Amino acid sequence: MRVLFGMGLLGLVVLVVYLDRDGYRDAYGGDGGELSLLDCVYYATVTMTTTGYGDITPVTASARLFNAVAITPLRVAFLIVLVGTTLEVLASQGREQLRARRWRRFMKEHVVVIGYGTKGRASVHTLLAKGYDAKRIVVIDTASEAVALAQEDKIACVVGDGTRREVLARAEVAQAKQVLITANRDDAAVLMTLTARQLNPEAFVTVAVREQDNVPLVYQSGADAVITSSESVGRLLGLSAVSPALGQVLEDLLTYGEGLEVTEREVQSSETGKPPQSCGDQVIAVVRNNHVHRFFDPTVSQLERGDRLVVVRSAEELPWAARPGAEDEDA
Repeated sequence: MRVLFGMGLLGLVVLVVYLDRDGYRDAYGGDGGELSLLDCVYYATVTMTTTGYGDITPVTASARLFNAVAITPLRVAFLIVLVGTTLEVLASQGREQLRARRWRRFMKEHVVVIGYGTKGRASVHTLLAKGYDAKRIVVIDTASEAVALAQEDKIACVVGDGTRREVLARAEVAQAKQVLITANRDDAAVLMTLTARQLNPEAFVTVAVREQDNVPLVYQSGADAVITSSESVGRLLGLSAVSPALGQVLEDLLTYGEGLEVTEREVQSSETGKPPQSCGDQVIAVVRNNHVHRFFDPTVSQLERGDRLVVVRSAEELPWAARPGAEDEDA
């Protein structure tokens, strides 16, 4: 808009000078000193930019009056637009560089989400609902719509291709705690996984793929967990067809904030040494030494200090806390 405004001012001066070209004289060229259209453009340009070589000058009273009354204010307006735009660009770049340096200084143990489509947005909203700080989440995407949505959600966004090493480096993947990959194509997901794993061997990488056949390849690329989106949706549809109630329960478990909730919490001291079935919550798995055991696995027949429980409970309860009163009940 500022460029168009400046060009409009310049065009206005060219038009007025050309209409009154008989009132100007070119001391170094032209046919008998009369100005051509190119001369008018040249005069307007050097005048509006205050260069003023003095080779073309107004000689009539009307031309001099126009220069004094109109061109001088237009020149000031043109300079304000030009200088103001330059200063704003420089200030904006300075702020962005300062913000980027400050952001990178404190961005550690964060979550990087590659792809902010339907799956990426759902994962971020779940993280936010679980209590994650929005400042600890970084999104990588190329689509302008996705970038706008991330900005609306107050999420930092790196614009670029998630398969490129320099883009992942800008998102500080090397310092990330977790990387969530939700690419539209499985081959891109494999390349993203390889690059992310190369930058950060310690991060927990979760990848969403479309085809079940590509799951082993993604695991070989360095993924810690792989979710088959198409297969998962298909199984949910099949279960809903066989048992509508079962499909409704599974949908309830996957929906955060209402009904049933699947979550993970620490084992309480009162639960140590007891079987998972004796806990106040419905335990479906036990995490021990970073390995997931089903609740009926003999390996975890007795809970130990440091175990973590995957439980099903009401969404109204704090999902990460022990059931209120459990200590007293056990006592």
